[in-house]
Amino acid sequence: MDRPERALRARRLMLAVALALTLAAHGPAHAQSAAPTAEPAPAAPSEDAPRPGLFNSLLNLFSPNRMADDGPPAPDATPYTVEIEIKDADRSLRNAVEGASSLESLSHRPPSGAAGLVRRALADRNNITTALYGEGYYAGLIRIRIAGAAPEAANIFEIVEAARKNGPVPVRVEVEPGPLFTFGTVQILDARTRRPLADAPTLRRLRLEPGEPALAGNIVRAEGALDDHYRGLGHPFARVASKDVVADHKTSTLDVSIYVEPGPPATFGRFTVSGADFLPPGFIEERIEIAPGTPYSPETLNSLRRRLLTYESIASVRIEEASKLDADGSLPITLIVEARKPRYVGFSGTYSSTEGAAVNAFWGHRNLFGGGETLRLDAQASWFGEKSEAVPDADPFGYKVSASFMKPGIYTAQDDLVAQAAVLREVTNAYVREAVTLVAGVRHRYSDDLSLQIGIDLEQSQVEDTTGTGDYSIVGVPFDLTYDTRDNELDPSRGIRFAGTLEPFAYLGDAGAGPVMVKGALSAYHAFDEDKRFILAGRVAAGSVFGAGLYDIPPQRRFYVGGGGSLRGYDYQSASPRNEDGIIIGGRSFFEASLEGRIRVTDTIGIVPFFDMGSAYLSEWPDFDGLKYSAGVGLRYYTAIGPLRLDLAFPLNPGPDDGDFGLYVSLGQAF
Repeated sequence: MDRPERALRARRLMLAVALALTLAAHGPAHAQSAAPTAEPAPAAPSEDAPRPGLFNSLLNLFSPNRMADDGPPAPDATPYTVEIEIKDADRSLRNAVEGASSLESLSHRPPSGAAGLVRRALADRNNITTALYGEGYYAGLIRIRIAGAAPEAANIFEIVEAARKNGPVPVRVEVEPGPLFTFGTVQILDARTRRPLADAPTLRRLRLEPGEPALAGNIVRAEGALDDHYRGLGHPFARVASKDVVADHKTSTLDVSIYVEPGPPATFGRFTVSGADFLPPGFIEERIEIAPGTPYSPETLNSLRRRLLTYESIASVRIEEASKLDADGSLPITLIVEARKPRYVGFSGTYSSTEGAAVNAFWGHRNLFGGGETLRLDAQASWFGEKSEAVPDADPFGYKVSASFMKPGIYTAQDDLVAQAAVLREVTNAYVREAVTLVAGVRHRYSDDLSLQIGIDLEQSQVEDTTGTGDYSIVGVPFDLTYDTRDNELDPSRGIRFAGTLEPFAYLGDAGAGPVMVKGALSAYHAFDEDKRFILAGRVAAGSVFGAGLYDIPPQRRFYVGGGGSLRGYDYQSASPRNEDGIIIGGRSFFEASLEGRIRVTDTIGIVPFFDMGSAYLSEWPDFDGLKYSAGVGLRYYTAIGPLRLDLAFPLNPGPDDGDFGLYVSLGQAF
């Protein structure tokens, strides 16, 4: 089920829960002021709708739910003041009630006429009642008075008009929440037999445990969880048929019975593809990889969708399940594919106080020859921002012109040809390099999470460092293994990612044949809450070049630590071995580790405290002596394409040549 459909159904279910609670309540009836009323007529669009405008658009970037303050006032505007009194309420309940009140949230936008104010007050009864149910209070009393009179008073319009003459109309809202209800008897029953379902999820998993606060939202979420649970067990037509919700006012408990129709189990049947005429015949079918007779699973379908969307030429994949099973118990599936625009252009930029700045412009084609091939051309200019320690008189300007190409399915549907060529000039504290590079290989996908790429690594370069200028030829055969279960590349909230490289060299500068480079990085992510507002992220990385002395290894193939990509707060490459003159020369091994707490303050703003450590070493393997440490805090602004990152880091054990802080700006999380 698509997310928008699920959200719409959740809102409808919330309304149904509120109605059921009212109709099925035992004991004293709710006071008239607390019972849901017929939905009031909607307010005029000019009263409640967000206002356009550049300034308001900027405000809404930081708070999507914020209502703009400008725009013309409503006709015959009726200013008012509102006072909300909630008896014996904790902070959570008070915030819920005040947040639900239209009288409170729209007080800066006076309604149109007396009728507009009365409509707004009547709407608040339903709003506040829903908020009370959401917090587990089902016996609340709500009294609203406009200039001392109830909104239903026969002469309420005359009362409002008379009060207007003396200034803003006073409105008072009194809420008595009553006792907090807890869940009583909760049953998950078969809709056909009215008996408990043996394979139902636990009440703890559904958040419906007896004795826990009876939050109405938990009932709504439980219905969706039950649908997902039985669909995950291979029942594509599982649904909640009905429910009984009874509020017992004598015991302040809520009894819930949910009746489920699991429906028949199913297997996958035939797959039909439509809309894929922009790709070769059979392109999609070859990549479905779900054999007929495979037990039905929504996760299998989601994995298929994610796999197809890795091809840049595909914009969307919509999965439609048949409304009934075939005679053999299989479920036909239709894949509706849409193409992306084949060509695109763009630009990006990064800034670091320790590494300088870079801007990049690019052009790409997502379906170059009609077979899903991709080509991207990049042109990057960079400015190191300071003098290179190794080459003080070097021009700080750098560049990189590169082309990346991918052709899918060169042998089988799981084998892709990938290649990248570049002409570049690189300026760092340790060296200045001018080079022509080519990396090409074949990537084989073993599963949606695991892939291996075998290729060739060629480089011809001229490098200047503290020892002078050298010409280097490099020929390597890299093996790249990737295992990735992250749910989002730019802003992951769960999963792990491992990337490892083993590269024996047939020729490595002055070292000749024989050296081997090995390195790997592992990152992991865990969200502590359902809304993913607190995520713990960690990363470790290490590497080594063995079989060659330090000065036999070209400077650009040594290991360096320091800067925004490894150890924030320290200058670029500064946590690396130095020669007797204090100039950075790099190492034969390295170790890095980072830990971040990613905390969302609003839907668009987050803060990220972090801790980094790392160092490069002269030895073949890290010995962990002389580790450098840093800590800091970051600001995240979440956009549709990923978070914008601003990190401020401070070195914890700086050396005499290290700076006081590092500032980093880029798109995407640090790792």
